[in-house]
Amino acid sequence: MIRRVLAARALRAFADGFIAVLLPAYLLALGLGQLEVGFISTATLFGSALATLAVGRWGHRFSIRRLLLGTSLLMAATGLAFAGLSSLWPLLIVAFVGTLNPSSGDVSVFLPLDHTLLAAAAPADARTSVFARYSFAGSLFGAIGALAAAVPEWLAARGALSMPEALRAMFVLYGAVGVAVWALYLRLPDARVEETKPAAPLGPSRGIVWRLAGLFSVDSFAGGLVVNSLLALWLFERFGMSLTAAGAFFFWTGLLSAASQLAAPRIARRIGLVNTMVFTHIPANLCLIGAALAPTLELAVGLLLARSALSQMDVPARSAFVMTVVTPEERPAAASFTAVPRSLASALSPSLTGAMFAAGAMAAPLVICGVLKTAYDLALFAAFRRAEPRA
Repeated sequence: MIRRVLAARALRAFADGFIAVLLPAYLLALGLGQLEVGFISTATLFGSALATLAVGRWGHRFSIRRLLLGTSLLMAATGLAFAGLSSLWPLLIVAFVGTLNPSSGDVSVFLPLDHTLLAAAAPADARTSVFARYSFAGSLFGAIGALAAAVPEWLAARGALSMPEALRAMFVLYGAVGVAVWALYLRLPDARVEETKPAAPLGPSRGIVWRLAGLFSVDSFAGGLVVNSLLALWLFERFGMSLTAAGAFFFWTGLLSAASQLAAPRIARRIGLVNTMVFTHIPANLCLIGAALAPTLELAVGLLLARSALSQMDVPARSAFVMTVVTPEERPAAASFTAVPRSLASALSPSLTGAMFAAGAMAAPLVICGVLKTAYDLALFAAFRRAEPRA
């Protein structure tokens, strides 16, 4: 079962990888502006947050397999709808209802469902490693997907398709990946999230879960300012980077993130989960601030690559930490209620970034993101450095 979940994560990450780079280029090609790119990014994250919250509140009533199959079909429909629409309001509605992901991580309803399956299937002493493999698969295949962002320019240069047609074809490919993911989940066992269907999804760990959710909301809001689609837009507008170059850049950032996540379990065993989350994150934030102020593309790219080597190292540690400080019965709800801020709080930020870009304040979102994330790291360390595991 673990291999099937990891394979589905890899496929989704591949699709997310090229969509995150192509989304701003596609919207600009449709005649929309920087502000509209921010609005659509907000709609995608806000819709994902509400769907994730619904899974946390009512998901224990349903089969995980059924939820995953339904979401996979929604992914297929999202790609086809984006390929066939060109007006702002229809695109906003599809972005809100669908599964499109403008960020580098998995912010969709797939995440808490996958985490629940992995936590149940993995032994306690291997849980961090399993979550690291899950994150590694996402980063690696997201990087490969980013390289695929060069395909529209390649097709247009050879006259096979016009640039708008080539961009639309990539959204059709996104839909096809949704069908492939559906086929993988089809063979999962038909088990429910919680066989006992507890009346309250969260019990004795309610306090710690909500404290974590509050802190994660700060990190999420900050991260939403520079989701991959907006970072790609920043590179397009600030330095005139091409789609092919942007795809190569996000390929290398994805590879560095993947490599760092493989190192995370070893570091966590030596210094602890919380220390791993905090002391790898702060230097990454400083690199982001430096990139925002860099005068040349080369310096900015160098600092962003250094950030990528560190900024995602906390992902497997954070997932394992959440599963560790709650009881086994609370894991599905804890996964959802801590994942919600990562999309709900961040849903507000892309619109703010779009507004700042439209106003000419190109560096502001990156600087604000770095400052807020550093504040989150320090608060997390102060609150949870002595937290005791429950499972």
